[in-house]
Amino acid sequence: MQRVAFKMRLHKGCEAEYQRRHDAIWPGLADLLKQNGIREYSIFLDETTNDLFGYLTMADPARLDNLPAEAIMQKWWEHMKDIMDTNPDNSPVTSRLKEVFYLP
Repeated sequence: MQRVAFKMRLHKGCEAEYQRRHDAIWPGLADLLKQNGIREYSIFLDETTNDLFGYLTMADPARLDNLPAEAIMQKWWEHMKDIMDTNPDNSPVTSRLKEVFYLP
């Protein structure tokens, strides 16, 4: 399994709403992520900056490139665009993070 980490930005004052929406994640979206090999997916919030830190594991990170073409992924982005920084296609603005240390 490979580890993938990235960050995003949540709008100030939207912390509780972000949590609420993820607590009620759509089953079809969760299934899509699992079908594409995503495991152990976590998102953390830095409350001082409103940066979101995402971490997941998967065998082939190139499969992340399949997700934007999926209708349910596009609907999720539309659902989330009002509370976080997004690109013109409604996908979240993300920055991949480089791993610099790992202790198994």
